[in-house]
Amino acid sequence: MPDSSTILLVDDEDSVQKLLTYPLERDGFRVVSARDGEEALRLFAAEPVDLVVLDIMLPKLDGLEVCKRLRAESSVPIIMLTARDDEFDTVLGLELGADDYITKPFSIREFRSRVRALLRRAGTAHRGSTPTESITAGSLSLDSDRRSATLDDKALDLTYVEFELLRTLVAQPGKVFSRRTLLQSIWGDSAYREPRTIDVHVRHLREKLERDPSEPELILTVRGAGYRLQEP
Repeated sequence: MPDSSTILLVDDEDSVQKLLTYPLERDGFRVVSARDGEEALRLFAAEPVDLVVLDIMLPKLDGLEVCKRLRAESSVPIIMLTARDDEFDTVLGLELGADDYITKPFSIREFRSRVRALLRRAGTAHRGSTPTESITAGSLSLDSDRRSATLDDKALDLTYVEFELLRTLVAQPGKVFSRRTLLQSIWGDSAYREPRTIDVHVRHLREKLERDPSEPELILTVRGAGYRLQEP
């Protein structure tokens, strides 16, 4: 059955628009195109969007500013595109709330895989296909069906990737997860991804969970190994 998810594709190059729109539409997605940052924000506000593919280098408003504004009002999955293998752009995009990134040039196969993986994890591509139970660890509680999380009965505002990362940790408190394992858990593979991006998402989680993010009590770093959730 074709996928009916809507993807907002934001890139000012016509060649990139054509290159990426064709395989997405062939996979059954509806593609809405924007050529600059201001148009992207207008289109996003005008209709429901399930995922945003966002180039960093854009006219009027750059992709980083668009990402920041989208994240201020929505937890929609965002994949950043960058023409430069620039760690600063990559990390800054993640800091501003992007869920994933891909560096040009990239293969169409890789691009399609990233899109499908993020939609699948976000639950927009296959709603209700795999019912799951709520899981708890101490004062943390996650409901995978509703994609909601609470800490001490207070709702947490998490992005899709933050939710998946926390769900992995909460499911096995005390277990040490390497960065590669966490990448695999979130996206289904760790190919093409820099393990240090996990550090950015963990930092965001700590800012939302910890009383003092600089002295974490829930998500602990295991030096040289990865991360674990403190056992209740």
